[in-house]
Amino acid sequence: MRGATGRQIGLVLPILFAVAFPSTLVEAQAMGEELFRSTCAACHTTNTDRLVGPGLEGVEDRRDREWLLSVIMEPDRLIAEGDTIANRLLAEYLVPMPNLGTTRAQAESVLDFITDASGALSVNTTVLSDAPITEDQVFFGMALFQGNTRLVGGGPTCNGCHEVINDAVIGGGILARELTTVFSRLGAPGVRAIIANPPFPIMQQAYRDKPITEEEVDALVAFLERADAEQGLHRPRAYGIKLFTAGLVGSMILLVLYSVIWSGRKRASVNQDIFSRQVRST
Repeated sequence: MRGATGRQIGLVLPILFAVAFPSTLVEAQAMGEELFRSTCAACHTTNTDRLVGPGLEGVEDRRDREWLLSVIMEPDRLIAEGDTIANRLLAEYLVPMPNLGTTRAQAESVLDFITDASGALSVNTTVLSDAPITEDQVFFGMALFQGNTRLVGGGPTCNGCHEVINDAVIGGGILARELTTVFSRLGAPGVRAIIANPPFPIMQQAYRDKPITEEEVDALVAFLERADAEQGLHRPRAYGIKLFTAGLVGSMILLVLYSVIWSGRKRASVNQDIFSRQVRST
């Protein structure tokens, strides 16, 4: 091996490992593919196609392997520490890569799979329909989003965590990002990929064993596309002053009711009545 470059050694070592431990290598490859499909494919492809995040074809030729392993395992740490590349990617793609608690062994297997699969057709299994959205899909998606219609799998409604500014939809939660312009930010492939195969830990936990059907995905994507297109026609909700006014009026009504109800209450002590009767009887 004398005189061999580091890259040559890197090519030889996997071959020696495969000869010595063939079953272990197969297991690692299978783990890498499974992890990529279950956690990465919602945002990335193995070719150059952009989805929620960048396409990963040839990524090891563009980035240092240790940096890639770090961004797979602890993307939030890199951003917090001011890593230039990580923060530039966040500014470009707008969606932070979630920390999935990936171990180094898992990160190694995913990166090896990406390298092997680079240039192949997209590993992302989301199928996009060329058919235009229909009004029925939009209304169905609106009903699913705000919980008027339950998801077939029994998962939580979207507006429990997300808000969409639309006059036809009741207010949503603030636990997750507001989605009014998500279609402009991510496009149809990105929105569809995240709904169909959530990459974020909280969403994964919420919809574990409660998958969203393809019809429901189509409807939710249609609603979010319409909400984005019509965002200029709808007014932002100002709940603060309305809630304060409603609380104040409600409190005043309750005080008046309590005063009426208590107006006939007994004002003197019961013992005083007994004492007065005894005094009069003597």
